[in-house]
Amino acid sequence: MGEIRRIQEQLERSFNGESWHGPAVLEVLADVSPDQAAARPIAAAHGIGEITLHMATWKSVVARRVRGDVVDKVPDDVDWPRFEGGPAWSAALQRLRTAHQELIEALGSLREEQLDQPPYPGASTRYVQLHGAIQHDLYHAGQIAVLKKGREGVET
Repeated sequence: MGEIRRIQEQLERSFNGESWHGPAVLEVLADVSPDQAAARPIAAAHGIGEITLHMATWKSVVARRVRGDVVDKVPDDVDWPRFEGGPAWSAALQRLRTAHQELIEALGSLREEQLDQPPYPGASTRYVQLHGAIQHDLYHAGQIAVLKKGREGVET
């Protein structure tokens, strides 16, 4: 199995399931309600809906970088899009799934030798960026799991 296939497998495990560490992104999001997505059980922290949109942003950023687009700075309102709550929850989930597919397709367009190359001067290698996307997913899946537990004790 080549390295591209290994990375794809890890992207899928961290996002869809069968992760070694515990629940993958979609597993941890599976039972989140629109109200739960909009809630802020920790007042100074981002909510689940915002984190979901943030993950979608960075999957898209990495996909664009892997393809060679120069994406250096990400404005705050793009990095952490505002989550409108309620009916916007299904759209946020769809945006995340679409961004994940975009990343898988970008990875699939590469040749093995491109993994160790930066997509543009000053960028980290594609290999580092792709593994960073995996790590980013798992980090935020853990945050979401904690936020869900915090929400369990909140009266609605």
